[in-house]
Amino acid sequence: MTKLIENIISKKNLSHQDERQAYGMFCGGLGIFFNFILFAGKLIAGIISHSIAITADAFNNLSDAASSIITLIGFRLAGQEADDDHPFGHGRIEYISGLFVAVLILFMGVELLKSSVSKIFNPSELTISPLIMGILIASILVKLYMYLFNKKIGQKISSSTILAAATDSVSDACSTLVILIATIAGNYTTIPIDGWCGLIVGILICRAGVMAAKDTISPLLGQAPEEAFVKEVNDIVMGHEEIIGIHDLIVHNYGPGRVLISLHAEVPADGDVLVLHDVIDSIEHELKDALKCHAVIHMDPVCVGDEETERLKALVNGLLLEISEELSMHDFRMVTGPTHTNLIFDVVTPFGFKLSDKELVATLTEMVRKDNPNFYLVIEIDKKMV
Repeated sequence: MTKLIENIISKKNLSHQDERQAYGMFCGGLGIFFNFILFAGKLIAGIISHSIAITADAFNNLSDAASSIITLIGFRLAGQEADDDHPFGHGRIEYISGLFVAVLILFMGVELLKSSVSKIFNPSELTISPLIMGILIASILVKLYMYLFNKKIGQKISSSTILAAATDSVSDACSTLVILIATIAGNYTTIPIDGWCGLIVGILICRAGVMAAKDTISPLLGQAPEEAFVKEVNDIVMGHEEIIGIHDLIVHNYGPGRVLISLHAEVPADGDVLVLHDVIDSIEHELKDALKCHAVIHMDPVCVGDEETERLKALVNGLLLEISEELSMHDFRMVTGPTHTNLIFDVVTPFGFKLSDKELVATLTEMVRKDNPNFYLVIEIDKKMV
């Protein structure tokens, strides 16, 4: 079925954003359909069997249906065009809808925990029949299918919301399997196994909710970009022989498919500025076509071919590595005067580095001036963004 949907959507020749919206809305609609059917079936099975675990699992499917409605609405709203108030579009609504899904999962998990604890202390006799077993087995198979379907589509369009739904589906399948085993075993023991299994299911559901919330909160807070994305940017930019190096790469995520990046590209100071500007423009267009992102590149002219500058650059870089291999530098320049020489450069440090910015500058300055007392260091500290 996944292949069929892909063929149908691909034939419509939609834009990247419209294609994502189409996939998202289809996943939402399919989730509503299946989860309402599973809710009805399990509710009947729960009433017949007097099982709190089956009944709770039924309402878990009802919450999944509500989650699918939120997913559908979220993709619809996220697909709105940019406007004066939101110049980068409404893509982050997808993350917000994913957060609502996670909250619903957690809510149902907590309610199931409460009901299960009550069932442990007040057990009731369970009834089992081929109809009840058939409903539970069918539910497991449907949820496994939904997991595979949502995982494939979620990975295809890089949607944390759909991947959260996939995680919830496999969690539901495991929960129902536990309930099926408990329902069968409950007829052969006086232990309140129905309540205990409901408790296990509740814990699994709460865990799935926490994981889903983490996947949606991180991009809202502004998480670091994925290493694979950074590597692709680096490969594209450095694929041009005019570019000597890059630094200060910053990635702003305004929702899937709405990424803005900025970076500094080092170019030879003696190069033709018009030619270099044309190269920078070409790279920006290449990044947009390849990675579906808007790029802003700042040219940093650096001196090349000067032996003394290269020697001092290597010296300072070696001293930095002695302090820590986590440190790096860029934009190295040397300004020579009659009484002293200024070494001007930026040092990149990771967040939470063992030395404060002031301590690092003092340490590096002392190391350089130990053998070069006429050198003065002008250092700008940058934080490692990726």
